[in-house]
Amino acid sequence: MPEPTSPADLYRHSLRLLLDKDIAGWVGLWAEDGVMEFPFAPEGWPRRLEGKEAIAAYMRPYPDHIDLHDFPELRIHQTTDPQTIVVEMRGVGRLVETGAPFDMTYIAVVTVRNGHITSYRDYWNPLAVLQPGTDFAGSRR
Repeated sequence: MPEPTSPADLYRHSLRLLLDKDIAGWVGLWAEDGVMEFPFAPEGWPRRLEGKEAIAAYMRPYPDHIDLHDFPELRIHQTTDPQTIVVEMRGVGRLVETGAPFDMTYIAVVTVRNGHITSYRDYWNPLAVLQPGTDFAGSRR
């Protein structure tokens, strides 16, 4: 694929990598000092990941727990900062451990600088990760 030319293109590419379970490729889209935040994370889940390595460690086990099939209802909104987008979407698939359906609604605020994600604030439903098979972050050990 040609290099994504806009934050929206880069984000769409990131979703394709997640569907392909290419976590290394997804992490490759990040700036070395990128920050991923989860303002609604429940107790025991990380609220802030600083740096590409921390983000990689968090995401590495994701496909072993959540098998994503699609991101329907994707809407990308441009902000007054041309490098920042607001994304509304659903992620649907199944939980690997239980086979139960996975259906999560997200709103994300994403900033891209020099072709890499530098900031990603992910607003997701904390109740959805309390069901069996979702704990890829190891919060309930």
